[in-house]
Amino acid sequence: MRQKKKCIFVIMNYQQTLDFLYSSLTSYQEKGDAAYKPGLDRITSFCKHLGNPQRNYFTIHVAGTNGKGSVAHILASVLQQAGYRTGLYTSPHLHDFRERVLVDGEMIPKQKVVNFVDKHLVAMMNMGLSFFEMTTALAFDYFDQSDVEVAVIETGLGGRLDATNIILPIVSVITNIGLDHTTQLGHTLAEIAAEKAGIIKKSIPVVLGEANPEYDAVIEAAAADKMSKLVYAEREFQMEGHLVEGDKQLFTVIRKRDGREFQIELDLLGNYQLHNVVTALSTIELLHRETPLTISLRAMREGMCHAAESTALLGRWQKIGDRPLTICDTGHNEHGLKYVVEQLHTTPHRKLYCIIGFVNDKDLTTLLPLLPREAYYIFTQPANERALPAHTLSEKASGYGLEGEVVDTVTQALYRARALAEQDDMIFIGGSNFVVSEVV
Repeated sequence: MRQKKKCIFVIMNYQQTLDFLYSSLTSYQEKGDAAYKPGLDRITSFCKHLGNPQRNYFTIHVAGTNGKGSVAHILASVLQQAGYRTGLYTSPHLHDFRERVLVDGEMIPKQKVVNFVDKHLVAMMNMGLSFFEMTTALAFDYFDQSDVEVAVIETGLGGRLDATNIILPIVSVITNIGLDHTTQLGHTLAEIAAEKAGIIKKSIPVVLGEANPEYDAVIEAAAADKMSKLVYAEREFQMEGHLVEGDKQLFTVIRKRDGREFQIELDLLGNYQLHNVVTALSTIELLHRETPLTISLRAMREGMCHAAESTALLGRWQKIGDRPLTICDTGHNEHGLKYVVEQLHTTPHRKLYCIIGFVNDKDLTTLLPLLPREAYYIFTQPANERALPAHTLSEKASGYGLEGEVVDTVTQALYRARALAEQDDMIFIGGSNFVVSEVV
């Protein structure tokens, strides 16, 4: 008698599910360039398998080299205040995988992650999904299950071939263009802009946060080709005043079309947020005037005032200590690091201690020259297989006049910096998201 083949089912808990995904599906966060799988065929097929959940709610698509995370979180907070059930999809996460998928500021439940993987594991493996493609589909499906009315979707890398680019948004946003991920996206601002502009859809308006003569024409041509209205954020709103009070920033903004003045509070620090506030305001204005969404002035103000609080955003010029002032920031490319270093120079302090670590695929020839030479450096490395060894970083940094010492772990590096620093000194922690994730 022929014996029947037995099927073995392994029931996994949440941590086992994550371990399986990280080991079985290629993750850019863990593997870097080796994990990059451009193209929309796989995600399109898989979302069709799910019933195309991304079509069942309004979406706002946010791309850009820097600022897209902050803008996405601000928009989600404002939409929540406006009374809409709001999804937010961002990457990477700092502590918990579930930070990537929020509904009204709450992370996706662990059991939902387990159930999704259990139900669709065979299809994911058969289709050869990347880790990011799986996560994107998970977010789309969970938003549908949660009766989300509008979802803010941040691109992962680039735009044109990014897995999120299967959505048909009501507004597209490009925050800015800088030199990052040049291996995948191009070696000039114009080439990278062409990839970011790939999110522009036919007859869907697009907001450009920061204009630049090196790439404006590329964005304009893409918008014209799609017959899409292009809004330059800096032509819509003008920043007139800015000050910091405690853990909030206060902005005075002028709306150029009618000269109306707005007072805005933001619970995110960092001078670079000036650009993000203008981008977010222009997007909110466009959403209110030209889409089915209604966003009141009250919702806009309250949403910005509580953006970090209501969406659990971390790592943006975040203060984690006083006396000595201790700041961390996730700025990790040339464009973003310039803003960070500018603020380091203008922040009052006696002596500056910088805890710095990078991943091994960063072009340090563009980053190390930006860092202040007068600082004392504690070179370290995050607990990630992509981490650049701290000794290697120290050797490279010395060639740019950056001196200090090597401490093998981020936790020990912070302990060492606090031992060295006086109360009126300053400690900065950055270089990589992975470094920041170990201190916030």
